Amino acid sequence: MVGSHTAGSHMSARQMKGKPGDGRLAGVRKIAVLRPNAVGDFVFALPALHALKRAYPDAELVLLGLPWHAAFLEGRPGPVDRVVVVPPMAGIGLPPDPPDSPGDAAAQRFVQAMRGEGFDIACQMYGGGRYSNPLVASFGARLAIGARAADAPPLERWVRHVEPNNRRLALLEVAALAGAVEVTLGQELAVTPADRDEAAHVLSEAGAGPALAAGDATATQEARPGAPPPSPLLVLQPGSTDPRRCWPAASFAAVGDALARTGAQVAVNGTAAEAPLVRRVIEAMETPAIDLSGKLGLGGLCGLIERAACVVSNDTGPLHLALAIGTPAVGIFWLTNLIDGTPLRQGLLRAALSLRQDCPECGAPNLTTRCAHDASFVADVPVGQVVAMAMDLLRAGGGAPP
Repeated sequence: MVGSHTAGSHMSARQMKGKPGDGRLAGVRKIAVLRPNAVGDFVFALPALHALKRAYPDAELVLLGLPWHAAFLEGRPGPVDRVVVVPPMAGIGLPPDPPDSPGDAAAQRFVQAMRGEGFDIACQMYGGGRYSNPLVASFGARLAIGARAADAPPLERWVRHVEPNNRRLALLEVAALAGAVEVTLGQELAVTPADRDEAAHVLSEAGAGPALAAGDATATQEARPGAPPPSPLLVLQPGSTDPRRCWPAASFAAVGDALARTGAQVAVNGTAAEAPLVRRVIEAMETPAIDLSGKLGLGGLCGLIERAACVVSNDTGPLHLALAIGTPAVGIFWLTNLIDGTPLRQGLLRAALSLRQDCPECGAPNLTTRCAHDASFVADVPVGQVVAMAMDLLRAGGGAPP
C-alpha cells in the first residue's frame, strides 16, 4: 500500500527493528495521531486508526484532536485510547501566519507537553503538512510519519499528499509507513448503550411509533404475533456546512414522500442552526415526518443512525457516520467529493452524483478555486434516481415492498 515516495525518506536501522521487512518498530508504547478536524474527517481516519491499533495492540493510541473528539470518544470502544485537545495555532485551527497570534504561547505549551509524552510514533494525518509536519516533528518521537505536499517539509517517512484522493485510502497509506498494513472491512465505529438510550428518548418525545422508539422492532413484532410489520426508519439529512453540497429541500421532501408511501417512517435530522431547513423539508412534504433538528447530540445521532434502515444525505458528517456504523446510505455528491468520501465497504453506499464543474450563478469553474457564490452544485441530481437508490437499499434490508 505504501507508494514509491517512501524511498525518499530515511529509515535508520533502529527504526526498522520489528518484524523483519514490514516497517514496524519494536517496543512501541505510545502513538500520537494528529487529526484535529470535523466529524466526516474523523470517520475517514477510522480505517487507519484501526490499522495502527492492530499493528501495535499493546500501545496507547492518542488522538490529537478537538474538544468534540474528547467528549464523543470518552468511554467509546474503538482504536483511540485517549484524546489530547490541540489548541488553535497558525495553520491548524487559525489562519496561516496570523500577526501576533494569541495561540503562540498555547502552542508552545502544547509542544512541550507532547515532548513530555515520550511518543514512539507520531503520525501527521492533517492535510499536506506545511504546518502540521513541523508540529509533528517537534514532538521528538522515535519515528515521525505523514503526508507531504510540495510546499511541506518531509518527515522521516512520508507519502505524497494528492488532491482529489480517497481520504480513507490516503490515510491508510500514512499508517502503512509504520507497518500498519492490515485492513478489515467490518464496522468502524461502535455505538454505545448511551447512544441508543438518547436516540430512543428523543424518538419517543418526538412521537415515533413504540417499536421504532424502542429500537428493537423485530423483538416487538415477535412479541405480538399478528401485529403489522414495523415501519422501517428513513433518515433525511438535508444540511451541510458547505451550501454548494446541499440538495434542495423540495427534493428531500419528494424523497421522503415517496418512501413514506411505501410504509417508511421518515425523520429529518439537522443541527439547531439547520432547524429552518429541516422545517422547510417537512412543510414541503405531503406525508408526516419527525423533526429532529437540534434534538440529538453526536452520540444520540449514532444511536438514531444505527436503527435506521437507510439514510439519505448530502456529503456531510452524518452520511459518513452511517457508513462507519454500517447503515446503508444514499449520498448526494458533487464530483470530486465522491473520490474523497468513497467508503471501503462500497456496498453500503449508493452515490447520486452531480458532474457540474461551473458555478450556476456566474459560470466560474470551482474545482481548484472557489467563487463567491453559495449556489447548490448538486441541485441537478434527479429525485427519481435518489428514490430508486433508497428503495433498492430498503428492499435489500427487507424494509420495502418488492
